[in-house]
Amino acid sequence: MQFPDIALETPAGREAIRIIDRLRHAGFIAVLAGGCVRDALLGRTPKDFDVATDATPDSVQQVFGRRQTVAFGASFGVIGVLPPKRDTRSGDNHDTGGAPTEVATFRADGNYSDGRRPDHVTYGTAEADAARRDFTINGLFYDPAAKEILDYVDGITDLKSMHLRTIGNAHRRFDEDKLRMLRAVRFVTTLGLSVEASTMSAIVAHADSISLVSGERIGAEMRRVITHPNAVRGLRLLVETGLHSHVWPQLEKIAWPELRTRFKRLTNPSFETGMATTLLTLHRCSKDALQNLKGLTKRWKLSTAEQRAITAAIRLTPQIIDCRDAAWSSLQPILIDRDIDVVLPVAGALAEDDSGVRRAIMERQRDPSSLDPHPLLTGDDLIAEGMTPGPHFRDWLTQIRRMQLDDELHTQDEAMSWVRRQT
Repeated sequence: MQFPDIALETPAGREAIRIIDRLRHAGFIAVLAGGCVRDALLGRTPKDFDVATDATPDSVQQVFGRRQTVAFGASFGVIGVLPPKRDTRSGDNHDTGGAPTEVATFRADGNYSDGRRPDHVTYGTAEADAARRDFTINGLFYDPAAKEILDYVDGITDLKSMHLRTIGNAHRRFDEDKLRMLRAVRFVTTLGLSVEASTMSAIVAHADSISLVSGERIGAEMRRVITHPNAVRGLRLLVETGLHSHVWPQLEKIAWPELRTRFKRLTNPSFETGMATTLLTLHRCSKDALQNLKGLTKRWKLSTAEQRAITAAIRLTPQIIDCRDAAWSSLQPILIDRDIDVVLPVAGALAEDDSGVRRAIMERQRDPSSLDPHPLLTGDDLIAEGMTPGPHFRDWLTQIRRMQLDDELHTQDEAMSWVRRQT
């Protein structure tokens, strides 16, 4: 396999090469490392580029200056290098405004007594650094100056066979960092890999220890699984390995063929649409789906916006599916819901008869004045007529709004006449 140089023709790639060149000019070894090398070799455009070097964090800061570095992981040998600030007075340069590039010092293996991070950092060589990483496909380096892939862990072989295998002893790798088991699920999902037998058996053996991982870290991995079109493969692997018992226990009861069919109908699934689709497949009752969501919100630390959107999809999807013959006054409030862009794809994924979904999509294309017309009357209008406020105001205004949407009332005068008849 050859590293495609075109993978570096992005702002992030060019910035990584700039950093490598500076470090080399200062007398250090510097290479691209990990996921960016893996993705480029698979023909994917890397999202991030990480640099590995024999320069210590202090040396990296000396090369680039403390104002151009961020010591967000210095205790673990990682420094963030900021893009250079350009002199805008020349008119042809400007500040890139990009995120810092991670520059990590080569590390040797160590103990992970907390099941997450090494107790202390020991700097080492590129070969030692590769040996302490999680999976062979993530243990590759690329030297852009020599145009050479550095493979100390036989990662190229596993990439060619699309195989996921730990570096060294699988039990030790998962004992060091429990989250690596969920990372395995994510890589299988997003890269379409198979799992090597000893790696699989080690995940099964250590599955219960995933309970020691924080909810935030679990949630972050699950977001990346759920948002992928191949999410069903990842969710099923959770159950096959036993990880689901502490991540999402209810999954073992899901109808996999049905879930697979529904995910195929989702175009570019988001976390919210993927979650709502899975929950509504898992639970026939919206109430049960919402109860499951409540537990996952607490366990995975979902944001308020995520919870709100998934809740809207769970509650409103059945109404969208059945809206073919519904009154406009019943459908209109759903179509102006702030999370309708989540609700509609989920309804499309679940509907066996999509006539209701098609109607909802068509109606949503109305111009704003028709989709959400200004109310004919407000409470202030009633007060101006000398009426005394009370619970009846809400009932009247709700009824007037319904009749307005259903084309039974057209003007403010007609609405006020209706109110007077109620008094």
